[in-house]
Amino acid sequence: MFYYVFLALAIVGELIGTNLLKMSLGFTKLLPTIGSLVSFALCFYFLSLAMVKIPLNIAYANWSAIGILATTAIATLIYKEQLNIISMLGVILIVAGVILLNLFSAK
Repeated sequence: MFYYVFLALAIVGELIGTNLLKMSLGFTKLLPTIGSLVSFALCFYFLSLAMVKIPLNIAYANWSAIGILATTAIATLIYKEQLNIISMLGVILIVAGVILLNLFSAK
């Protein structure tokens, strides 16, 4: 069960790393650049720990889907980026695919 905690930590690390990546302005700002690299390193470390017991397809699908859903929300709410109907449909299809994978995947 605690392997899902590792997966959650990997997702948080990915979200922090992605937002710091945006703040780094193409690696021109030192602190956000370093923070992004450290966050991604921790993200992949925790993702690797999660995959000790969680199957690769389930771990990666959940990591990426929750990451894209949260990143889209952050981009819209914090960075005021516009989200159109096609973008929303894409995110919905990704999340639907992950739900199907979780429901029907052999574990």
